[in-house]
Amino acid sequence: MPTYTELDRPAQFLKNVGPKRADLLAKLGLLTARDVLYHVPHRYEDASTVTPISALEPGMDATIIGRVVSKGVLPTRRGLRIFQAVVRDGGGLIECSWPGQPFLDRQIARGDLLLLRGTCRFYHGRQFQPREYTTLAREGEESTEESGTIFPVYPATEGLTHRQVRTLIAENLDGLLRQARDDDRLPRDVRERAGVVPLAEALEAMHRPTTLADAERGRQRLAFEELFFLQLLHAQAHHRAAAERPGIAFPRRDTLVKPFHKSLPFALTGAQKRVLKEIGTDMASPRRMNRLLQGDVGSGKTVVSLFAMLRALENGYQAALMVPTEILAEQHSRTLIKLLGDLPVSVGLLTGRLKTKQWEEVTYRMAAGDVDIAVGTHALIQDGVAFHKLGLVVVDEQHRFGVKQRQAIQERGDNSDTLVMSATPIPRSLALTLYGDLDISVLDERPPGRQPIKTALRNESARPKVLKFVAEQVALGRQAYIVYPLVEESEKVDLKAATVEFEQLKEVFPELRLAIIHGQMPGEEKDRVMRSFSAGEIDILVSTTVIEVGIDVPNATVMVIEHAERFGLSQLHQLRGRVGRGSEESFCILLHSGGEAAQRLKIFASTEDGFAIAEADLRLRGAGDLFGARQSGLPAFRFADLEKDIQLLSAARGEARAIVDRDPELASHPELRDALESRYGDRARMFHVG
Repeated sequence: MPTYTELDRPAQFLKNVGPKRADLLAKLGLLTARDVLYHVPHRYEDASTVTPISALEPGMDATIIGRVVSKGVLPTRRGLRIFQAVVRDGGGLIECSWPGQPFLDRQIARGDLLLLRGTCRFYHGRQFQPREYTTLAREGEESTEESGTIFPVYPATEGLTHRQVRTLIAENLDGLLRQARDDDRLPRDVRERAGVVPLAEALEAMHRPTTLADAERGRQRLAFEELFFLQLLHAQAHHRAAAERPGIAFPRRDTLVKPFHKSLPFALTGAQKRVLKEIGTDMASPRRMNRLLQGDVGSGKTVVSLFAMLRALENGYQAALMVPTEILAEQHSRTLIKLLGDLPVSVGLLTGRLKTKQWEEVTYRMAAGDVDIAVGTHALIQDGVAFHKLGLVVVDEQHRFGVKQRQAIQERGDNSDTLVMSATPIPRSLALTLYGDLDISVLDERPPGRQPIKTALRNESARPKVLKFVAEQVALGRQAYIVYPLVEESEKVDLKAATVEFEQLKEVFPELRLAIIHGQMPGEEKDRVMRSFSAGEIDILVSTTVIEVGIDVPNATVMVIEHAERFGLSQLHQLRGRVGRGSEESFCILLHSGGEAAQRLKIFASTEDGFAIAEADLRLRGAGDLFGARQSGLPAFRFADLEKDIQLLSAARGEARAIVDRDPELASHPELRDALESRYGDRARMFHVG
């Protein structure tokens, strides 16, 4: 059990807190002394680069510090109310103006010492327009910041300003830091190899930095600690999965793998060869394989997975391939049969569409061992479905399945190996965070000969020309997608919606065959529409992002995306991947409303590298927005930044795995075991599921 320390005492008993202020601290989630110590600044004001007011010139972007000598709200003829304050430093004074922010009159008082960032302009003389301000001190209060230092700005709440939080922490910091020296859970050797400072030193650097580099050094220590304990949890889950469920050794026999390799009409890429070696090493060992295979659209994941399945088959076992939709299951079944050619391998397809007699026949053959590779949807995990000797489970588009569903298919076998695949490129930092308990293989090379997709950015005004181009492509016998971000129009959002535009597009293309598909349609209806489109019975498919993943229609050569600025770059990449799947030249056209979004879309149009796009998306939108609700397993970090902390993350993973390899249950590291318990509780139980 975790040990109680002085840092666990209620925040109420800190200096100058008391019951009333403790209630305010509770609004910030600060219940204990430890919470207060770890309540680090969310930004810093660099008062070391302050410009004297007398030196300000129009057009200059600057930071100034001054006392408020007068203030008031100025109304204009157009009804706009402007808050103005005159501030003075030792060498001059200047009028500061906040158009449309009269409420500041209640927040800023005469005598306040302010730090202001903004731009000097000329308006009846020099005027300063602040973008942001910070109150350093009230009238009569002394402030060391006037001389020019780095000082922290803390998250605050109503009734407790950031200035009051800063004062409260400063008054208690020395005592809290003394206690923090005994709270350091990182082993010294781990800390030194990672190049991070001790805990108390890190916290002092964040609360009392002398430079911004000091604050960053403190953040890196706390970030490494967050990443290290997460990776320690992953490492334990990885070890327990292997120990509790030992796998099957699949030696290479080459009775199927070698003939299959020789029969391929193309050469494997370097990335495919590398990944096959990684998978082969896993399968040859008695340790249960639990591997994630990441690869962009067209990178050859299916071929790689088939090599793995054949290795299981030539050792006397069956393989299963589970996919999220019936159409995908049918596509994979056809692809596998085509790739296998004359090899003596039977492929069985199990989906909910099968009639009772067909279902009984397939499930009987699976249980009898007459089906070598079973391809199916959730049907594979329904009650009554059994395998004769399942040795390898492959899960495609793994993020579309819940943990329990993936666990259910794994349990259909007797310690079967597992290969989960994703066509959604994930930056390495996110992959290690989300799937740190899995071994990760990446296909980052596309097979030669695949035609590039021409991507074009067009303003909304070009829409008539774009639709004319779509008609021309259809006249050549091709098919097209037109994608919208919404299903129905909204009063709150001025965007085109699929259902409304579908009716208008039928008037634009009266001679063509149009259909619509979106997520609110019943599953059977969506399935019927996609089958018709796949069969060439529909010329233009109007859609929302329901077609984002897995739809394979080689004859579709045009993807038009309306309001492209409303999509993330990774989502746009998945949509673009629906075309360019055949031999004809393909196009992706992004219609947008201009503005700042155009620059972001140019990044997307400049490359087809899904991993580069995912990195850009992470940089622009952050991990939470990139994955949204779909990836609820993404932990919330207070200190770590997955875009810039990849080296810290890799170091944390290496250190964590090395410790668990030597001491799986952390018997020699009780401080680490206690820290895991306090941080994660029983969350480790589901971590071993791929």
